[in-house]
Amino acid sequence: MYTRLNRAQPYALALFRIVVGLLFACHGAASIFGVLGGAMGGGSIPAGTWPGWYAAVIQLVGGSLVVLGLGTRIAALVSSGSMAYAYFKVHQPGALFPLQNGGEPSAVYSWVFLLLVFTGPGALALDRLFTSRSAARRAEERAPEPAEPAEPAAPIAA
Repeated sequence: MYTRLNRAQPYALALFRIVVGLLFACHGAASIFGVLGGAMGGGSIPAGTWPGWYAAVIQLVGGSLVVLGLGTRIAALVSSGSMAYAYFKVHQPGALFPLQNGGEPSAVYSWVFLLLVFTGPGALALDRLFTSRSAARRAEERAPEPAEPAEPAAPIAA
C-alpha cells in the first residue's frame, strides 16, 4: 500500500497545489474585480488601498502562479508572507487565537504556502517543463567533445 501511495505522492501534491492556488486566486479576483461575491460581501477594493489591494494582487498573481506551477516556490513564499502579515497585523491584535479573531484562513494559507515552499510543485507543473529543458541543455553543454583518435605510438627501437 505504501508503494502505491508513494508513487501517487507527486500527483496528490499537484492536486493540492492546484486547488489551494485556485482558491487563493479567487480571493484576489473577488477583491480586485468584485466577482464571486466581491470583497467582504460585495464590491471591490479601491486600487492602491493599503494593505487590502496589495494583498489582493498578491493573492491573484501568487495563486495563479501556484495553480500553473510556475515559479511555485517563490510565489508560495511571497503568498505565505502576505498571509502571515495579514494574520499578525489584522487579526491577531483582536484576540490571541485564530478561532477568536477570524484569522483562521490567513493562518492556514500562511502554513499551506510555506509547506509548498519546501515540497515544491509536485507533478504537472510548468516549473518541471522549464527545469527539464534547461537541465538537458546544461548536460549537453557540459558533455565533453568526442576525442579525436590518438595516433598510434611509434615502435620503440631497442
